[in-house]
Amino acid sequence: MLENLWFIAATWMALALFASLISIRTGVSVALVEIVLGVIGGNSHLLHTTAWSDFLASLGSVLLTFLAGAEIEPAAFRRHLWPSLLIGSLSFLIPFIGAFSFTFFVSHWSWRAAELAGIALSTTSVAVVYAVMVETGLNRREIGKLILAACFVTDLGTVLALGLLFAGFTLWMLAFVVATALLLWRLPALTGWLFHYLGGRVSEFEVKLLLLVLFALGGLASLAGSEAVLPAYLVGLVMAGSFEHERILMQRLRSLAFALLTPFFFLKAGMYISLPALLSGALLIICLFTVKIGTKFLGVMPLTRAFHLPAREGTYTTLLMATGLTFGSISSLYGLTHHIIGQSQYTVLVSVVILSAFVPTLIAQTWFLPRFEALPATEDEPALETVESEQEADA
Repeated sequence: MLENLWFIAATWMALALFASLISIRTGVSVALVEIVLGVIGGNSHLLHTTAWSDFLASLGSVLLTFLAGAEIEPAAFRRHLWPSLLIGSLSFLIPFIGAFSFTFFVSHWSWRAAELAGIALSTTSVAVVYAVMVETGLNRREIGKLILAACFVTDLGTVLALGLLFAGFTLWMLAFVVATALLLWRLPALTGWLFHYLGGRVSEFEVKLLLLVLFALGGLASLAGSEAVLPAYLVGLVMAGSFEHERILMQRLRSLAFALLTPFFFLKAGMYISLPALLSGALLIICLFTVKIGTKFLGVMPLTRAFHLPAREGTYTTLLMATGLTFGSISSLYGLTHHIIGQSQYTVLVSVVILSAFVPTLIAQTWFLPRFEALPATEDEPALETVESEQEADA
């Protein structure tokens, strides 16, 4: 039974379903519950990774990242241009300096290992933030748009730092950059025309086209030594204007992501935490976790005051900007596979990254969730059923 494909899939989905039930009963974000169940499943050897589960987990992170970029509407990004640029930039820079300084001067890691630690602990988790935004409805509010835009800036800094400090320039990198730039330039117009003439059918042409784009760019990114989540974020960003008029398509992609793919991503993230390693390296993990959260507060909190966010919303923004998961895990794994850090250092970094996905989000959702009545919606977004009925009437 342990080697039966369907029983393995049933085990993963049973934990995902159980996470949904816990989330509904407690009000805790389902992503956080899935991470905790992943820790339990991994350490009890209940969960086992396979090639197909690894692919579904990777696809879940790519699709979540794409959807997060698609939520950043051009008008909202322009409205929040300076706050998002400044908050996102300092949310990367201050933690990078803090984590690098601590690991190099205090823990005596090598220079390159300390650089890698700075990158891994400077990230903000787009996957966690977007999941929380959708779950709470804040993705339709100004505060949610600001946080998602700032996340983009932070993780863009992370990806650029990883590329400039570690990735070598190859012909595949050149092909990846050129192909991505050309596609980002023409994709909105091309998809707009194709969606108009070929969309809205049972064959789900739009979904297949977007998945093709994400798969192809992900393959090029892999050959270039980059990661598939980077072009996914950029594609989502340039498609955001189109998705303002394609809300049903957005709902379908969300359903695909949250029902099937993201449980594999978050459960697998929890499996990376080894409880014995967590206990043996507890002191260093606590210190690095404190450095990450402390430097995030140092970089973000004063700016929330400067841009006149209320105290509750400012603290909520700072806590979500302190989360880590997607790019932090990717950076750590990059360091391990390229022999920049060792296995023990990798375990420490991944443990800090995953703890930073759980602890700040739990605090933010429990004590600092913004009050909806104090936050204007960015637009009067109709219910899904209303849009569907309107489309059926037009047909």
